[in-house]
Amino acid sequence: MMRECLENVRKSVPLVHNITNYVTVNDVANVILACGGSPIMSDEAEDVEDITSVCGGLNINIGTLHKTSIEGMFRAGRKAGELGHPILLDPVGAGASALRTDTALGLMKELKLTAIRGNISEIKTLAMGSGTTKGVDADVADAVTEETLDEAVEFVKRFASTAGCIIAVTGAIDLVSDGEKCYVIRNGRPEMGKITGTGCQLSGMMAAYLTANPQDSLEAAAAAVCVMGLAGEIGWSRMQEGDGNSTYRNRIIDAIYNMTGNELEKGAVYELR
Repeated sequence: MMRECLENVRKSVPLVHNITNYVTVNDVANVILACGGSPIMSDEAEDVEDITSVCGGLNINIGTLHKTSIEGMFRAGRKAGELGHPILLDPVGAGASALRTDTALGLMKELKLTAIRGNISEIKTLAMGSGTTKGVDADVADAVTEETLDEAVEFVKRFASTAGCIIAVTGAIDLVSDGEKCYVIRNGRPEMGKITGTGCQLSGMMAAYLTANPQDSLEAAAAAVCVMGLAGEIGWSRMQEGDGNSTYRNRIIDAIYNMTGNELEKGAVYELR
C-alpha cells in the first residue's frame, strides 16, 4: 500500500498550497518537488483564496506567525474546506506562546482538518489546550519511547478520534493514527534533529501524499512519515568525512527524489496497532 501511495504522488503531481514559515520555506518547496509534487507558497490574505482554488491540498505551518499570515491561514483554510481539499496543520511551537497555542486551537476549531502533524509536546498542547513546549523541540519528558509506547498509542488514538482527523506524532518513534488504527514507525536517524525543518519538510510532503491519495488518508500519512525516515537513513549512509548538517539536508532531499516504491516497501519499518 505504501508503494501505491508513493507512486500516486509521482503520477498525479499534486499541487500543494503552503502557508509555511520563512525559516524552512525553500526546503519545504524542494522536498515537495523531490517527492513528485508541485509547491506554491503564499500567505498574503488577499492572495490565498485564489491560490488555494487552483491547488489540490493545503499545508498550514505556524512556525513564524504574523497577523496577516494568520488571517491568510483562516481564509485559505475556509476556501480549501469549501472545495473539499485535504488540509494539514503543523502546530510548530504550540505551547511556547499564547499566540501560537491560540492560533493552532482556533484553526482546529474552525477548519475541517485532514491531519495534524507535530512532535509529542505540540500534540499534547492541542489535546489539553495548554502545554510547556520548549521552543519547537519536544520536551524530553514527553518523548515517545518503548517504555511509554502503549500509553502514547492510546493517547494518539483518543485525540485522533476527538479531533476527527489523522494525528501524526513524529520523533524517535513515530505514531500515525485515525482514531481506530495506529501506525508505529521506527524509521529515521537521531541526526535528523540537527537539521532545521525536517518536520516542516515532512508536513509539506505529507500534504502532497494526502492530496494524491484521497481515499487512503491514513496510509498516505504513514507512507510520508516512512519516506522521510527512510530518506534520513539513506542520506546518513552516504555521508563522507567532512560532511555536516547542511550536506545531510541535501542528501535527505536527494534520497526522497530518488526513492522508488519498491525501496520504500523494503525499507519501511512499522507495525499496525
